[in-house]
Amino acid sequence: MGPAGQRLSGSLRGLAGTLLELAQVRLELFSVEAQEEVLRVAGLVAYGAIALVCLALGLCFVAMLVTVALWDTHRLLALAVFAGVFLVAGLLAAWQARSRVLRGSRLFSASIDELRQDREALEP
Repeated sequence: MGPAGQRLSGSLRGLAGTLLELAQVRLELFSVEAQEEVLRVAGLVAYGAIALVCLALGLCFVAMLVTVALWDTHRLLALAVFAGVFLVAGLLAAWQARSRVLRGSRLFSASIDELRQDREALEP
């Protein structure tokens, strides 16, 4: 193998090394984004569950308080109003949850943007 072949071989090895290094960096970014998303979702679920339980208990106690206060005069009206309020609140929450699920998320958006920039940089 002559000097030109050795230079070509060295260049190809350097290119392969650079491509492997670039792939490694992109995979590390992908991994970091996945870990961040897992932590974000876990925190969201934990705080959401705590908030849901506390709000549900609070609303139930308010409903019982008003119903007991109006027991002699308008107990059925009080029960009907609170049943309606709870049903409407539940339907609104379900509608919001559905719209958020349908909207999706931008998981790994930074990785996708970096790969797009890499592709654009390699285009002639």
